[in-house]
Amino acid sequence: MAEVTIDYRPRPQSVAYHDRTQRWACTVAHRRFGKTVREINELVKQAVTCDKPDARFAYIAPYYAQAKAIAWDYLKRYARPLLARPPMESELTVELVNGARIRLFGADNPDALRGLYLDGVVLDEYGDMRPSVWGEIIRPLLADRKGWASFIGTPKGKNHFHALAVQAQESPETWFYQRLRASETGIVDPLELDDARKQMTPEQYAQEFECAFDVPALGAIYAKELAEAATEGRICSVPLDRAAIVHTAWDLGVGDDTCIWFWQAIGKEIRLIDYYANRGQPITHYLSVVRGKGYDYGQHYVPHDAEARERWTANTMTQVAQEQGFQMEVLPREDVEQGINAARMLFSRCWFDEAKCRDGLDSLMNYRREYAEKLGQFKPTPLHDWASHGADAFRYLAMSVDRSRPQAIKFDMSAFTSEFA
Repeated sequence: MAEVTIDYRPRPQSVAYHDRTQRWACTVAHRRFGKTVREINELVKQAVTCDKPDARFAYIAPYYAQAKAIAWDYLKRYARPLLARPPMESELTVELVNGARIRLFGADNPDALRGLYLDGVVLDEYGDMRPSVWGEIIRPLLADRKGWASFIGTPKGKNHFHALAVQAQESPETWFYQRLRASETGIVDPLELDDARKQMTPEQYAQEFECAFDVPALGAIYAKELAEAATEGRICSVPLDRAAIVHTAWDLGVGDDTCIWFWQAIGKEIRLIDYYANRGQPITHYLSVVRGKGYDYGQHYVPHDAEARERWTANTMTQVAQEQGFQMEVLPREDVEQGINAARMLFSRCWFDEAKCRDGLDSLMNYRREYAEKLGQFKPTPLHDWASHGADAFRYLAMSVDRSRPQAIKFDMSAFTSEFA
């Protein structure tokens, strides 16, 4: 192939990234660093130099519309000298002269990735994605061809992106890691940074420009409550109390996630012992999962929309559950803010199993209000994204605590003998 020049000059801070040898990469970058341009050019370079037949690469943003808006024009621009044919607009895909393809996806529709294979992938703003997207869907796509992955983003508190950054720093032999602060890169004009510092809260500035993980995600609704739970040691190993029944609280999704918290009321304590979430499954799937846990159940609390008819059957979700032997209590419709306040009041009584409730804790940590840039304030309603479903299920849990039945205490009668035997 003849020599081709691409109109891209990497910034000095990106040279080491483009020259890395590790399979995995994690970059924590400040706003306006130019990370999308860098990642698109990395994909183009990797794709055109790949010697595997029918090579496939992907750029994934939190939302498909976001991928199209911020990355599609860049991909067409930088790949143009290497295109084998015109870009496929309907699929957001380009094919290069060596047969390799690069496609844009959104983590909001992970099912679009199923059945594919990948030689390399970029996950942009990984902290805004559902954590399970990587482990359950994307990672397996890299297995047979030993593909690579690059994670990049700006901190959103100590969530799964923070955990990944910690892992990357601890494993330099397999991970490339960078933390790019605005005060160190020199990319943003110092006068602009000074002005931003004056107009933003210290926490906002630290997160957006200094890549600080140790401040709550902007607009995080339960940041204070989760911090207190961690400080007081209430996020730990929480064993099942076999003398007490287990209740569940659900958020039901049709096109979105269905999330379930499993909890026990022991005295004044609410012990969250387990959590499960999935999407695109019929209600019978979730009932099977609940039954398979083997817990002794009390009540199953579901939101008002459980009375809607399921798309797989002509019955409502509660009717399907009843046929399967589950008695579900439908909670009344309640104002979201009232539910959030109830959840906040409940937090001080909650103990979370750190391992089994990890995904649920991630959803609570990332449940936040969206910041309206033009208005300079947070929107009144919570952001509807992957994190909102687990948080909604927790809100329903808070609504159901006072409704839960008295605890059923079980006795092992084998330890007793009768004098009349």
